[in-house]
Amino acid sequence: MPAPSWMRNAERAARALGASTAGHARARHSVYVVLLDNAARRDTWGLYVGQTSRDPDWRFDQHKAGYKASSAVRRFGVRLLPDLVRHLNPLQGWESLELEAALADAFREAGVDWVEGGH
Repeated sequence: MPAPSWMRNAERAARALGASTAGHARARHSVYVVLLDNAARRDTWGLYVGQTSRDPDWRFDQHKAGYKASSAVRRFGVRLLPDLVRHLNPLQGWESLELEAALADAFREAGVDWVEGGH
């Protein structure tokens, strides 16, 4: 599977963000990014941005099983992209909410046409 044309820009955008509570003793939350693929779209690739107090792998499995799921991840989720956010995790809950939105905005600004989540 060839990488989407915007992936390098998305990687730079994610790495430009930092987390002040990353690695803090009370850090129990994570932000995560899921690669989406929908063949019906002109640009088939996209990203979903979420945050969780659980393990991101476990949360991805929940999405795919339909539990508290984003329909985009349930239907089009391919895999997690942990390298995009490894430098941010773990972090405190309040900051995970802020970074979830900031990541989604940064990906849009980096040229990713299809971004889901980031509430």
